[in-house]
Amino acid sequence: MSKPFVPPLPNPALYTNQHHEISIAPSPPLNPGPDDCVVHMRSNGICGSNIHFWHAGRIGALEVTAPHCLGHEGAGEIVWTGSSVSHLSVGDRVAVEPGVPCEKCRECSSGNYNLCLDVQFSGVPPHTGSIRRYHVHSARYLHKLPEELSFGDGALLEPLSVVLHAFERSPVKLGEATVICGAGPIGLVALAVAKASGACPLVVTDLDEGRLRFAEKFVPGAIGVKIRAELGPEEMAGEILKQVEAAGGERPRVVYECTGVQGSVVTAAFMPRPAGEVMIIGVGRQTMNELPFMHISMAEVDLKFINRYHHSWPAAIRLLQHGVLNLKPLVTHRFPLEQAVEALTASADRNSGSIKVHIEDKEGLKGEAVREKSKL
Repeated sequence: MSKPFVPPLPNPALYTNQHHEISIAPSPPLNPGPDDCVVHMRSNGICGSNIHFWHAGRIGALEVTAPHCLGHEGAGEIVWTGSSVSHLSVGDRVAVEPGVPCEKCRECSSGNYNLCLDVQFSGVPPHTGSIRRYHVHSARYLHKLPEELSFGDGALLEPLSVVLHAFERSPVKLGEATVICGAGPIGLVALAVAKASGACPLVVTDLDEGRLRFAEKFVPGAIGVKIRAELGPEEMAGEILKQVEAAGGERPRVVYECTGVQGSVVTAAFMPRPAGEVMIIGVGRQTMNELPFMHISMAEVDLKFINRYHHSWPAAIRLLQHGVLNLKPLVTHRFPLEQAVEALTASADRNSGSIKVHIEDKEGLKGEAVREKSKL
């Protein structure tokens, strides 16, 4: 039987609450069980959902009704293992797959554990998030990091897994053109995955010129197209398709919508060729209007969606480990854990120039600085 875990250091955590405030405060008590590990979180990414819980107080039916610890994109080192854990040891470097399903329902038994209605997902009310020093998590959903990957790489595996699940459901073929709607973190990861999949030409859209320039540098050969607010969705879709055709591409079979914004979803619906599809990766409003129903119907365009991911983490790790993808440039800002409030503020500020913000905790860290230096 494992000894109870006693945190050797204070355990600060990033909170929001029902009054839309953010703060650093002590973590809720840790009560790890025999199947759990305690992870010293070394790197946490900030997701747009963290900002949404702060600003809006909810995502769909998931509501912040009390002080709530945020975070679900993280990696760290194991500092305690439960008595039933045999495949992991203290000192192992791991990435945290944040969703822990029930493993008993039909969805879990069918392999679609991302659709489990009883999933305990880090950072989603009422489940405590990972933006804290010490985090309790089921050992079954911790993935060992190979030597080639840093903790920062590990914190990028969650958004990469989102995109891999989308591409698994809606794969693009070698030599096919595609459009990525949105040059935020998920859109940029999708752009990189499309490039690695052999799609060409690649067009990426956004309202922000700066993000488009970043996208073109991040994925050489990508063509940035600025969304023009004065154009209607169908007209804007036509302008985007002109850029695809000017680059030698045919009308896309698959379009990836990575914003969840109604106007972008509607524009995306006009872009696929007949019998094509729109893969909607972005998370949007609970109810969306103005979809061009007759166009979608007559063209037999499929609207497809994802809910997180399943079984994608091993592949995500391999893609980074073997250099198929390099997502490091996405991390534009880094803050220590003690400045997590400033980190969330910077991530929410479009004028900050941030793409992906990471919160790091190097307290007591010995080997990672050497690992990072060796990669330069």
